[in-house]
Amino acid sequence: MKKSLLLCLLIGLSGVALAQNLVSVTYLGAKSKNQLLNQFGVPFIQFGAKYYRITYMTLDVHGQPDTASGLAAVPDNLINKYPRLVYQHGTASSRFDVPSYNVVGGGEGIIGQLCAGLGYIAYLPDYLGMGTSHGFHPYVHAASEASAALDMLRAADAFEAQLLARSNDQLFITGYSQGGHAAMALHREIEKNHAAEFTVTAASHMSGPYSISGVMRDLVLSDEIYYFPAYIPNFILGYQTVYGNLFTNLTQVFKPAYAALVQQYYTGTINLTDLNTQLIALLTANEGDSHPRRMFQDSLLLAVNSDSLHPINIAMAANDVYTDWAPQSPMRIYYCTADDQVPFENSIVARDSLLSVVTQDFQVVDVNPSADHGGCVLPALTNTVLFFGSLQQISTAVEDPAAEIVLAPNPAQGLAILRNIPAAGQVSLTDVSGKTVYSQATGYTAEVPVDVSGLANGLYIIRFQGNGYFWQDKLSVAH
Repeated sequence: MKKSLLLCLLIGLSGVALAQNLVSVTYLGAKSKNQLLNQFGVPFIQFGAKYYRITYMTLDVHGQPDTASGLAAVPDNLINKYPRLVYQHGTASSRFDVPSYNVVGGGEGIIGQLCAGLGYIAYLPDYLGMGTSHGFHPYVHAASEASAALDMLRAADAFEAQLLARSNDQLFITGYSQGGHAAMALHREIEKNHAAEFTVTAASHMSGPYSISGVMRDLVLSDEIYYFPAYIPNFILGYQTVYGNLFTNLTQVFKPAYAALVQQYYTGTINLTDLNTQLIALLTANEGDSHPRRMFQDSLLLAVNSDSLHPINIAMAANDVYTDWAPQSPMRIYYCTADDQVPFENSIVARDSLLSVVTQDFQVVDVNPSADHGGCVLPALTNTVLFFGSLQQISTAVEDPAAEIVLAPNPAQGLAILRNIPAAGQVSLTDVSGKTVYSQATGYTAEVPVDVSGLANGLYIIRFQGNGYFWQDKLSVAH
């Protein structure tokens, strides 16, 4: 018995060590600061970006070693120490429709470029079953969404050492759509089970299906018209991959005509976009419009509606990401009321559940009530950039803490004082539109006064550049 326990322990420890190994780094490309400014039009971009596909060891949903991939993007100025940022991506149409494979031609991988330009070392996991990872993707499966990101963060030290890049202790987490679910799953997992290893500085969860067993289940079981029916078999197949007990044959879940299409998607004959298009066409032909509920066998609907312990109900409940958790770091949930893919009620349910236990700065914001799912991306991301930017810290490579620049007071009314200027250079202030509203040359001096008495109340970026040094911070003006 003791030998068996020891063997299990050794296997478990081996798996943990394996899961932390960086396997490979592949350079994908670079963009200059000006290219990023032209591409995104975001005034806070201060750096160019270099981006890489990294592969690393993780564990699959059955605890077996697997090699996963993801995109890593770093600012092109390696003098500084930067925060780390994890971005969890939205629903992918196919295995390679993921950040580390679609960054060159566009796609969601460009978010990594943006984050690097803003002064973060960004990590964008491809998820299990995507990119180089094996098997079918466990769609909206909270535990693996979190573990893939955790193991990518564990590979970050070796990656950064290889590039001579340096990160500080800050960690920001965000994601959109499925990535909103995945970001909240990661946020919760770190704070519940890995607080000694990682500390979340702030998190922003955007338009995610957080309430799988509530809002999303109600949508699946309703007879509403819904033009994204492919999401439904995607999560059924994903949970079957994880739990193995939802069905033994697809025709137990779906009527034969729909099961045939789902099987083509499962085997990779068609991608998720193709599946969605063909399901809409078939539902419209058979049912008059896209009523996804009518894909299901009546017996399955009856069982799920009547039995709270049905495997599908249990699987869905296991993947709600706002339960059994009291967030410890500043957090935002951004959504749009007119979202046509992920009902906004997901954000409301998560808000109402978390408000009773949250201990830190927490806001839930409708960033554009009239925007659909695609239209919600920009306002949600803009709000996230501003939220994270108000907390972001970028420090120079100066090792002596006494030599680090200090800004006080902040908020400022009349004067803000910069102390410990390390060299002669230039101090500047820009507003949220990117316009420079203050600039002055400075020598190597103990203190530099910055007159803000003529500026409007609001948030500004204050920067010092000179002799190889770059420093920036957020300055709030409040008269």
